[in-house]
Amino acid sequence: MPVPLLDLKAQHGTIRDDVVAAVMGVVDSQLFILGDAVATLERSVAELSHTRHAIGCASGTDALLLALRALNVGRGDDVVTTPFTFFATAGTIHNVGATPVFVDIEPDTFNILPDAVAAARTSRTKAVVPVDLFGQMAALEAVTAAVPGLPIIEDAAQSIGARRMIDGEWRMAGEVPTIGTFSFFPSKNLGGYGDGGMLVTQDERLAERLRRLRMHGGSKMYFHDEVGYNSRLDALQAAVLSAKLPHLAGWSARRRQNAAYYDAALKDLADVRTPVVRPENESIFNQYTIRVPRRDALQAFLKERGIGTAIYYPLPLHLQPCFAYLGYREGQCPESERAATEVLSLPIYPELTESQLDEVVAGVRAYFGR
Repeated sequence: MPVPLLDLKAQHGTIRDDVVAAVMGVVDSQLFILGDAVATLERSVAELSHTRHAIGCASGTDALLLALRALNVGRGDDVVTTPFTFFATAGTIHNVGATPVFVDIEPDTFNILPDAVAAARTSRTKAVVPVDLFGQMAALEAVTAAVPGLPIIEDAAQSIGARRMIDGEWRMAGEVPTIGTFSFFPSKNLGGYGDGGMLVTQDERLAERLRRLRMHGGSKMYFHDEVGYNSRLDALQAAVLSAKLPHLAGWSARRRQNAAYYDAALKDLADVRTPVVRPENESIFNQYTIRVPRRDALQAFLKERGIGTAIYYPLPLHLQPCFAYLGYREGQCPESERAATEVLSLPIYPELTESQLDEVVAGVRAYFGR
């Protein structure tokens, strides 16, 4: 039985009528740029993330770029981040003229190591960008405490709807940092039918500037306070996302159920390290990522059985050719480098059937002779 890594058609089949109605509402209105559809989604995402402001933009990458610009990060500045993440996290730092400073990760959660963040701070450090990898929030309170006074940009591209217990209260992804950023890339838990992104913040001044920056730097047509970008969330994408948003909590709960199923079925395999979710976290499992020896051989074995997998990420950012100018060498972020050789993500999408879950489990167990 083939089991794809992700089956977006299965999800679409359950919500097609709602999505088509929402999209046709925008088509009939002929209001495609910003407008009510985007404003409605912004209000919903602000409510979900327990923030005062949400600002839609063209992509998760642009969300990071706009956040850095709004915080006046630029040439001569350093920004501390993790090398074990999608390229956009560091690419946007480079693209505003700043220097990415890479520090290592926690070996169990794959998230940035707060002590390493503190050690990396210098007089040039302008901000920190922790990443909520695979759907589990980073230790934002520890990162904040490690660099008092510095703005924090939470890269929450993989964690919308996730939460973390901080000082005895559940805090949502995007709620705690200076600015939080989301991605609506189709493979995300809340994915559009194309690109899209969102920024959230509690700071009204930052929110106003972010709205200007996404509109060529002006709050009034043809008048520009600064040079910004054309980075508006498409109204059609906003309509799709608003139709899907009521299902998000249920989809994420089903991902957690699927993760628990894998955990129980694979726990006796000594060579398989299943994901660790800290007790203070509730993950949304954007990915279910195991660590195994001979990872590439396991991936090839599962592919032969029709089971989709992915490697997030095969080469840490500090070792990418485009960042060679920074002078990093192998061994400087050992946990990130080790993870890159061992991680393999298994299908975790909410529409998986029990038979499909069993097929994945059987494939992993067959490879390890169990």
